[in-house]
Amino acid sequence: MKRILKMILKTILVLAVIAVALGIWKREELARLNAVLTLFDEDRIVQNFSHMDAAFLARDVARGDGPVSDLPVGADMVLPPSVAPWIEERSVTALLVMKGGEIRSEAYFLGTGSGDMRISWSVAKSFLSALIGILHHDGTIPDLDAPVTQYVPTLAGTAYEGATIRNVLNMASGVQFDEDYLAFFSDINKMGREIALGGSLDDFAAGLEVQEHSPGEIWQYVSIDTHVIGMVIRGASGREIPDLLSEKIIAPLGFQSTPYYLTDGDGTSFVLGGLNMPTRDYARFGLMFANGGRWNGEQIVPAEWIAASTAPSAPTAPGEIGYGFQWWVPADAEPGEYMARGVYGQYIYINTAKDMVIATNAADRKFRQDGVAEQNVAIFREITASLD
Repeated sequence: MKRILKMILKTILVLAVIAVALGIWKREELARLNAVLTLFDEDRIVQNFSHMDAAFLARDVARGDGPVSDLPVGADMVLPPSVAPWIEERSVTALLVMKGGEIRSEAYFLGTGSGDMRISWSVAKSFLSALIGILHHDGTIPDLDAPVTQYVPTLAGTAYEGATIRNVLNMASGVQFDEDYLAFFSDINKMGREIALGGSLDDFAAGLEVQEHSPGEIWQYVSIDTHVIGMVIRGASGREIPDLLSEKIIAPLGFQSTPYYLTDGDGTSFVLGGLNMPTRDYARFGLMFANGGRWNGEQIVPAEWIAASTAPSAPTAPGEIGYGFQWWVPADAEPGEYMARGVYGQYIYINTAKDMVIATNAADRKFRQDGVAEQNVAIFREITASLD
């Protein structure tokens, strides 16, 4: 009996040592996994959204050595009465309003400040769209109707077989992908855990095998499509996204801070939602778009791409919100009204006819509720109308 007890105790001791060793070996991965699992907790979400590099692998996007570009401050505006309750209800952390190229209102909430490096979530998609537009114009990627496999051979035989660059820009790849942020086993949450555990997003994309619809047939919001755009850019240019984004967009715009991307275990940038920067720098990007792609006398993004990417070209159903090349267009939009949009309340709203740019950040845990997106657009329009 004593012998059996000794064997059991030895076994327990060995298992305990193995568990400790594994814990030390995988400490960083386990910490990142825990960060994913608690990222949106009510008592952590605001802090997390301004300090994503504390929990995840990250990579800087050089801002260049030029001066910070000026954002002139105009007369302070009085916001419509509906804005204050909206700020509280939607857990807004930043609201910056520009009219005619001048800041007319700027405020930060829930303990955050103007220097906070705020997570973009899917607003990052619109930055990547601008980058591929530049590369399309300069001939690096001459044909948007080329199959993605032309630049990313590893996607041959996967769910992306037959999909074109235009299809993935339009979120019409046809790939089966569950984007439910609230379902633990959804594809979008599996992807998040893949990043946390140091996995490869390229491998994750190549592992998708089911094509639910023919490419180009219907619009279905599939975030991994944007990662595939990044794969196409890397395949066509032979360069990494942060280097290209810095050279073509960030440095010319004169950002106030050095942005950073979250990355996977291979160091590949999380281009579909991992860009981080202060609210003023989101506003600079939006103002450049509102100015037809020009900034300080230089054409940053081709004007033709601005027009094409912000037009509702995706095969959405009648009456649905429109979608262009990684930009959203309200269902009843007037010409030149469009927006970059990210989960939990990140927006860059642009109305070129009214010469308006509104940048917001938030930690809205109820962003998926019916009517919230429409409420946000209604507030942006109220603010715009108040300055007419």
